[in-house]
Amino acid sequence: MPTPTQTAEIDCREVWKELSSYMEGDVSPELRDRIGRHLQTCKHCTAIYDGTRNVVRLLGDEKAIELPQGFSERLFDHLLRDSHQG
Repeated sequence: MPTPTQTAEIDCREVWKELSSYMEGDVSPELRDRIGRHLQTCKHCTAIYDGTRNVVRLLGDEKAIELPQGFSERLFDHLLRDSHQG
């Protein structure tokens, strides 16, 4: 059990679950601190955070390009095939 001046560690799954709330600033100060410290040391979670942040920026950009019809379905099928091969 952490002392009053310490905070408990956070695992990757909890970071992933709270990532969008963290990005929107919709988490408690204690959770924000825990996630921030985790991102400083976990390269995998940092990569997910950076990728998610980039997608959010791209989707929010009025200059974003329109994808060809069926692109999302083809991408999903490709990712699904790759996940079964790996």
